[in-house]
Amino acid sequence: MTILITGGAGYIGSFTYRALRARGIPSVILDNLSRGHRKALPADALLIEADLESKGPLVSVLSSHRVDAVLHFAGLIEVAESVRDPLLYYRGNVTGTLNLLEAMKETGVRRLVYSSSAAVYGNPAEAPIGEEHLLEPVNPYGWSKAMVERILRDCAKSWGLNSVSLRYFNAAGGAPDGTMGEDHPTETHLIPLVLRAALGIPEGAPPLRIFGTDYDTPDGTCVRDYIHVLDLADAHVSALEWMESHEGAEAYNVGNEQGFSVLEILRVCEEVSGVRIPAEKAPPRAGDPPRLVASARKIRRELGWSPRFPDIHEIVDSAWRWHSSHPYGYGD
Repeated sequence: MTILITGGAGYIGSFTYRALRARGIPSVILDNLSRGHRKALPADALLIEADLESKGPLVSVLSSHRVDAVLHFAGLIEVAESVRDPLLYYRGNVTGTLNLLEAMKETGVRRLVYSSSAAVYGNPAEAPIGEEHLLEPVNPYGWSKAMVERILRDCAKSWGLNSVSLRYFNAAGGAPDGTMGEDHPTETHLIPLVLRAALGIPEGAPPLRIFGTDYDTPDGTCVRDYIHVLDLADAHVSALEWMESHEGAEAYNVGNEQGFSVLEILRVCEEVSGVRIPAEKAPPRAGDPPRLVASARKIRRELGWSPRFPDIHEIVDSAWRWHSSHPYGYGD
């Protein structure tokens, strides 16, 4: 079995590559390196620098490497950016996936694990959120993910594509030894932003901003479910194994079933780093739901997956090991 990993030089993709490698599963990585990092991968990893803008190169990769399944991480992930430039997100996340699916159909590759998102739920009516909840995204990023999930269900009926959409909650953390972690060109995720502020990066930056302090939550700030990146990587391996004996299109939440507010995360980061981190109130960001907490009962029951690193202090500590030893990420 050979796996194609699109976006495999990115944060979650690079960790999943190593999870497959540890199990002896050969993988080919396709990444245009616009937001990923060659240094996130072992020197001997097979990396093809390409993107999803056209079907032709994808057909060549799938056929020449005799790919059996695809892990599809490639895409854009910033909510605020999607609100500013929705066409960029529909082109990158939807059109790119269509090109990949057409190439898979042409080459007979029938298994796909898709990086979806909790953003497909929009402003959920309940917490924790189950997979049966109505999909009502509130931003173009969420809609782009929901559209692809719809396409995957239609492909299952039309030409027998088997797929698992993993609806991530908030990916966080790094390698326990501090050698791998999160490094985005424009950082928007809370834990790295807080830890970078603890390190004084960038130099002379204003205090950390807390976007929205009057949400209908216990302390008025947004509540999120944080999942360790190593647990996310394991979920992708579990999904591949599940598809060996199951057909159709399924979707699973991947979360810890615990919610932490922005202020709670700030306090945990201060405890782990030992640094007092200044913060100031700011207006809410467009497209930010007040509360997103997963129900992970379905993935536990059907895929046999469960998180190995559910403790928020352990998640933040592993992120701190990465950021404190690599303050400028892979370009350090």
